[in-house]
Amino acid sequence: QAQLVESGGGSVQAGGSLRLSCPASAYIASGHSMGWLRQGSGKEREEVATIDKDLKTTYADSVKGRFTISQDNNRNTLYLQMNSLKPEDTGMYYCAARYPSWKQYRNDYQGQGTQVTVSS
Repeated sequence: QAQLVESGGGSVQAGGSLRLSCPASAYIASGHSMGWLRQGSGKEREEVATIDKDLKTTYADSVKGRFTISQDNNRNTLYLQMNSLKPEDTGMYYCAARYPSWKQYRNDYQGQGTQVTVSS
């Protein structure tokens, strides 16, 4: 019911692009705010980008102007378009869904992650 499975990760050179995808069930699409988190080696998991039920988006300062979070028309799939990738973007990227809001939630679902590796 709340399964999230990320795809689209891979290895690219600095300056390259990747597009991550995360299909969402109807249960998730109906009322959850969604976002992308990432965790680099030896680092804490951090918020990358979020999109709420009104399609309002937020971005970490480190990715502003380079990453774009979006959903399809039915909110069935979450995307993260990543351009101008840098080595510091390397890490495991997780799709997440929270209810009733991203900051104040009772439910927090996360996928298993997809690895992104950016070489210099």
